Amino acid sequence: MGEIVNLRLARKAATRRSKEAEAAANRAAHGRTSAERDATKAENVRAARLLDGAKRDSHD
Repeated sequence: MGEIVNLRLARKAATRRSKEAEAAANRAAHGRTSAERDATKAENVRAARLLDGAKRDSHD
């Protein structure tokens, strides 16, 4: 026989877990210094430029 679960409490716990996960993601995205944000942006631009430079032109 299975365990008896209070659905109201389970639903509240699931909501709490999802909000905590969202808060952790926001802390990771917004809790950085401007120098860290600038470094990440520069790295993304450099990677995009490197990728675009490696593309081959297809003339059909």
